This record gives sequence, structure tokens and C-alpha cells, in this order.
Amino acid sequence: MALEQLSDVVQRCQAIQDDNYTTEDYSVFQIAGRTCLEDGESAQVLSIVLDEENKNIVKCMGWNLLGPLVQILLKKEENNLPPHCLVILTHLLEVCSPKELLVGLLEQVEEAHPDSIAETVILLLQPLQKVLLRLGSRKASSVGMALSTLLDQVARLPVPQTKEQEEDDVFSLCRCCSALLVFVRPFVEEAKQSRTPKEDELRTELLKFSMKSLCEPLLEVQLKDPETLAESPLRNFATEILGILSDIGESLPDLLSHSLLRRREVPGFLEEEVCYPKESLACLAYLLFVQHIAMDTFPTVFSSVFILQCNMEYINLFLSRTEESRLQKGLDLYEKSLVRVEDNSLPVQLMELKSFFSVPQNLVKVMTLCPIQHLRIKGLKVLQLSIDKFDTEAKYKFFQCMLKTSHHAGVEGYIIKNIKNQIDFAFKPDKGNEWFMGAHLFPLLRQVLCLPQGPETDLLQNLDRVMESLNLLRYLLIRDKAWRNQTGIWTELYKIEDYYMKPLRTGLNMSKAHYEAELQNTKDNSKKTNAKESQTQESVCSLTVGNEKMPNMTPEMQLQVLHSALHTFDMMESVLARIEEIMEVKEEP
Repeated sequence: MALEQLSDVVQRCQAIQDDNYTTEDYSVFQIAGRTCLEDGESAQVLSIVLDEENKNIVKCMGWNLLGPLVQILLKKEENNLPPHCLVILTHLLEVCSPKELLVGLLEQVEEAHPDSIAETVILLLQPLQKVLLRLGSRKASSVGMALSTLLDQVARLPVPQTKEQEEDDVFSLCRCCSALLVFVRPFVEEAKQSRTPKEDELRTELLKFSMKSLCEPLLEVQLKDPETLAESPLRNFATEILGILSDIGESLPDLLSHSLLRRREVPGFLEEEVCYPKESLACLAYLLFVQHIAMDTFPTVFSSVFILQCNMEYINLFLSRTEESRLQKGLDLYEKSLVRVEDNSLPVQLMELKSFFSVPQNLVKVMTLCPIQHLRIKGLKVLQLSIDKFDTEAKYKFFQCMLKTSHHAGVEGYIIKNIKNQIDFAFKPDKGNEWFMGAHLFPLLRQVLCLPQGPETDLLQNLDRVMESLNLLRYLLIRDKAWRNQTGIWTELYKIEDYYMKPLRTGLNMSKAHYEAELQNTKDNSKKTNAKESQTQESVCSLTVGNEKMPNMTPEMQLQVLHSALHTFDMMESVLARIEEIMEVKEEP
């Protein structure tokens, strides 16, 4: 029945002049042709398609058969493809309008079932390439549309997380990326060999493709080290993408410094960010300096400080996210950018740049809020590395900034420990400096020796900060004898006693009295209630983790928490008492 309908419409259309076919003719040809192909009558359809008398009909209507042809080819086993369908598809690619074929093929890519994305892309890449090459010099926008559609679908494929997944290509992402490189190569060669305005348009489309590839899928991929995976399709894809950028005339150093210079102009684009997305440039920096891809083509004339300055905006972009892959890339890029820099060399002027303020703030968030332990540990390591690279004045300004903005006792305690190390370094012969000795030291000490809420400060919550502050003060009094007074600490001691030590002593007394009372109440309540009732009794102390209140504690757990708190107060009081003892007994020269 369908074959008869197809034959009838073809026979009727043979008599029509100037290809003035009706909408009904197109509809009957499409429906009957699809039914014939689905019913296994591909040999008869092939005969009609190849008939010279039907050339104009096939040229105008043939592209409507793309859908059923693609679906049949996808259903068949790779080693058992229906030969008639392949011949029909090949013939259509040669005779039909390339623009209509392009639309039809891209529709099939866009409408691919989630379970057959990779198979659809692999199947249609060669036909798409053939159609695009038929467009001659007018193909730039069509190439761009095809590449964008293909990448949108490839980006939907899961990214392999392990070496084994990449080796086995369990999600077919590796196959698709490798096939995309073969697909795009003729267009890269064409753009590379000519400098006409048409090729400039093609270069722009290839630039957009490269930038989009850097964003998806490469930004999501954790590339394996060559020693771990010798043959990595994804690493090869990244290498080739950077090679395409060079082939179309893009300078990798210029791209890297794009965030600083902001001077590039691309014809046809109103905003640079359209052609140079920040995330893509961030991925480029990561591939260059962490994965060392294409580093052999990167000039060595750029200073390590300039490279760090270029990368800071990309590092900030990575660290401002919450995904593990982004945070890992940001920490790795920051570390690799810093290790190239000489210790104690970064000048204080860099602190005026926005990125040198934002990156530490985001680094603190990683260290304190990230649920992934190895990233928190890496964040602390990179923070220390960054401190080591600043010169003395920059360290001083950095410490001031962190004490003012971190709002986390653990981070503040870590900064205070670094301040102590810098003061200790300044005591060494020929290492003295004006920033951690004398007049400049005291504005910093006033930030250190400070209780945020005075005597009512929560000393347990601020334990790290308070203990490091006391240790620093004790160190200064022991290291800098009163008769030397190199730091000037003994001159300022009466002020420190008033604005820090006395409020701290008051706070300790209040806290101890409160917790001792709670301890006694808990003991009394425990004696009055039986074990069953005590389990349902409202707890005196509660724990809060990530703004989520933990379940109530048993009396035994409450007692343990209260004893621990009192022990902490005793420890603070012991250090405070030692400081007061040193103040009273001044050593003479």
C-alpha cells in the first residue's frame, strides 16, 4: 500500500514543471517513503531514488527521508547495516539541497534519544561534513551552527571519572570527542590556509567551537596524568583544541592575558565575553599550567608574577563555585601559579587588585565550608604558599585584611600563628624590618589582641583565635626582654592589659561560673531521674553543625562536654596567668 502511494506520487510529480510540487505531494512522499523504509522495502525505495526521471523530485523532497533512514541505521547492528539504506543516504547527500540536508541532519542530532546520543552523533558526523563541504565559501555560519548543535549533545554525555571508565569509554564521550576532531579538521585547514573575509568568518566560528569545547566537556573533565593513562582520548582532545586555537591565529599568551587587557575585537560580536567566555579561558589556563598541555608553544618571556596576575581572575572564578571539579581545578591552578613565583617577592601593590582580595576570601570558604576534606586540606596548603610569596609589607597588609574579613576563629588563629612567625623572623640578625617591629606592629597587634564582643565573647567558639593570641603575647614578652624592648611591646603593655587581658579575665570568670553551674545542675538532674527519663530530658548543651542542630545528648554526654569546656577555660587561664607572671618579673640586662 505505502509503496503504491510512493510510486503514485512520484509518477504524478514527474509531469509537474518547475518543481511546483504541492504541500500534499511533500506529505505523501514523506509518509509513504518512511513507511516503505520501516516495512523493509528499502530496495524498492532505492530504485525510485536512483531513477534519473525522478532526479528533480528527489532533489526537492528526498531530504524528508533523512529521519526514517537515520532511525533504521541506528537500530541495526554496526556490522549489519542495511546496504540499501546506506546507498539511499549517500545518494541524498549528493543530490539534495545542502541547506535542506543540513537542517534535516541537525534535527536528527537535536532530537536524539538520551540513550543514543553518542551513536547518533557518530553516525551523522560524516554526512554533516560532506554537506557542509558542498556549501563552498558560504559555509561559515552553517559550520558554526553544526558545531554548536553537536557540542550541545556531546555535553549531555556523562564524563568518565576514573581511569577505567575512560579506558573502556563507558559513556562514549571519548569516541565522540575523537570523531569531532576528524569532523572539524577540513574546516580548520581551510581557515588556516587563507586570509579572506570569508575565512575570517570561518575562523570566528572555529574560535567559538574551541571556546565552547573548553567549557564543555573539558571544564568538567579531570584529565589523567600521562603516567597514569598513557593513551587518553580526552587529553588528546584538549591538546587538539589548543592546537586549533593556534592554527586559526589565536595567540595562547594573548588569550591568557585577555582578562587583564580587554582589548580584543572580533568582527560580528558586540561583547567580547560572547567569543571569549571567562570559564573557557579559565580552562585554558588550567590546561596550560596544571596539565602542561601546549606549554612547549608558550613563550618563556613572561614573568611568573605576570602569569599569576593573569590567572588570578580564573582562580577566583573556579573557587567561587561549589562543584568539586571546579574547586579542585582552582586550587591546582593557584598552586601551580604560585610555585613559579620566588618567595617573598610579590609586591604590596598587587593587594590593590580586586582578584588578590577575592581569591583569599573564596579560599577561606573552601577551607571552612567545603564538605570535602582533601579540598579543605589543599586549601590550607595553598593559603600558606600564597603567604610565603608576598614580600614583608604585602604580608603585613594581607594579615590585616584576613583578620578583618575572614570571620572564622580557625582562620584567624592560623593568621596569628603566621604573624608570630614573621615577628620571630624579624628578630634574626640582618632580618629586621619595619613592619613586624616597632610602630607598625601595634596596629596589627590591636587587631590580634581583640575580643569581638568584649568580655561576653564566646570563648569556646573563638578558642583558636584566643589561644594563638595569648601564645603570641607570651612569646613577645619572653623573646623581647623588657630592657631591650625591640618591638616596643613593653611600652604598650599597660594598654594591652586594659583592652585585652582584663576583659579576657572577666570573660573567663563569667564562662567558668556559667559552665560550673550547668555542670552542677546536670549532676543534680541526673540523680533525680531514672535512665529512661534522662534519655528524653531536654539537653543542656546542643551541637550545631552546618546550621543543623544535632540530636539531644544524654546526661553522660552533657557532662563530658561541660568538663571539656571547663578544661579549655583552665588552659586559657593558665597561659594568661603565665603572661601576668612574666609582666611582674622583668629580667634585668
